[in-house]
Formats: sequence, structure tokens, C-alpha cells
Amino acid sequence: MPQLDVREGSVEAGLDALDTPVAASEGSLARRIAAKALPPIGAIVLLVLVWQVLWAAAFWPEFKLPAPAAVWAQIWELVTTGEIVGLFWVSVHRAVIGFAISLAIAVPLGLAIANIRVVRRGIGPLVSGLQSLPSVAWVPAAILWFGLTDGAIYWVVLLGAVPSIANGLVSGLDQVPPILPRVGKALGADRLGGIRYILLPAALPGFLGGLKQGWAFSWRSLMAAELIATSPDLGEGLGQYLHNGMSLSDISMVFAGILLIFVVGVGIELLVFRPLENSVLKARGLTSAVR
Repeated sequence: MPQLDVREGSVEAGLDALDTPVAASEGSLARRIAAKALPPIGAIVLLVLVWQVLWAAAFWPEFKLPAPAAVWAQIWELVTTGEIVGLFWVSVHRAVIGFAISLAIAVPLGLAIANIRVVRRGIGPLVSGLQSLPSVAWVPAAILWFGLTDGAIYWVVLLGAVPSIANGLVSGLDQVPPILPRVGKALGADRLGGIRYILLPAALPGFLGGLKQGWAFSWRSLMAAELIATSPDLGEGLGQYLHNGMSLSDISMVFAGILLIFVVGVGIELLVFRPLENSVLKARGLTSAVR
């Protein structure tokens, strides 16, 4: 019977190969760019074609469904006059500030809920209930409390984003293997060091999902607040622009506002959260999940 020649070096090489992520061959740079860009471009082209066909078939009157060219004309006018910069600035900088404040509040809150049993039992259900409550419901109360000011808008953004970020962090921490904090404690990590160097890094993938959801809730809350809390003193953001289109019964202006709001949401996802998520996945060897 033949003997198998198993050497120590070959065994180690085989184990290393099992631990090393296998990167799929993606071809040239142009092919990789085409593989990522063509599917969404094709989907957009198909959507516009369907829209154009429905408009040409006149299933709905012009004041209900505008032509794609009319909506593009509205957007192009904003671009050529420079008004689009002001719209984006007013809304996006509010969203970023509101999200940053929400993050500063939600992280300690999530840590307390995840690590302190009495806090989880007392506050956890309230935070989950706030997450399920539509943030637009807070707009009337915020206006009565703060008036037509930025304070009312930021209040609505906070109540929309904080519960989502906190629950995302709690979910990520709950998925950390219990042995990791015990190992850290055995190695001399105190409570704060265990949270900083063990719990938060281990919970990072789940926490990123909470951050993405928190940004989505923050952006939606901001648009709801800008749609209702309209005032010249607040400046004109995308929500105010959408409200103006409704007030003028200009459906092409309304569609343009919706598309611009959508573009900001997709842009933040592609430029901020997706690269951050991909970097975390690559650092953990999860290359098959990188998009």
C-alpha cells in the first residue's frame, strides 16, 4: 500500500491557503468599471424609457405625470442658475450636523442599553418604540416648541436618527461572542478598555448597518421637517423646493425635487457608507462580500 508523504511545510501551506481569502479574477480595470457601472445605468435608462412611454400614452394628464424632458429642464435650470448649490448646501449640511449630533448621543445610549441590564429593560423598549414612530409626527410639536427655526428641524432629525443608530449598535454588540470580553478582561483590560478595544471593533460590521439606517432616517426626517416647517428665515433646501412645487401645482418641479432628494441619498451611500463598509469587510478577509 503506497504511503502518503505528508511534510510539515506542506501542511502549513495548506492551512494558510484555507485562511487566505480567495480573490476572484475580475479582469482589466475597464471591465471592472463596466461591471459596476453598466447595471445601474441600464436600470436608469429602462426606467426613463418606461416613464417616457407612459407619458406618451397619455394614461394620466400632463399635470399628474410630466414628461422626462420637462423634469430635466427644471433640473438643468437649477444647475445653470447655480440655485442647485444652495439647495444642496442647506439640506446636506443640516443632515450632516444632525447626524453627527445623533451619533454623539446614540453611541453612549447604545452602550448603556447593551451593557446595563436595568437600562435595557427600562429604556430599550422606549428606544425601539421611537424608532417605529414616524419622525414626521414630531414636526408639529417641534414647531410649537422651537418655532420655525433650525432647532425644530434638528429636533426632528435627532428623534429620527438616534433610535436607529442606538439599536444598530445594540444589535452589533449582542452578536459579539461572549468569550471576547472575557479574554480581554483576563489580559488586563478594564471596563473602558474592553469597550474601546474589544466590543466596539467586534461590533463594527453590525454597527455600520445601524449607521446606514440612522443616516436614512436622518435624511427622511430632515425632508419631512423641511416640507412642513417652511419659512424664509430657514433658507430654501430640497424639502422647501419640493413644497414650493406643490404650492405652485407644478408637477415637473415636484418630480425634480424628488429626483434631487433621491440623488443625495444614493450619493451618500456610494461615496461614504459603501467604501467604509468595503474597507471593514476587506480588513476582516470577507472579500466575497465586497461590492
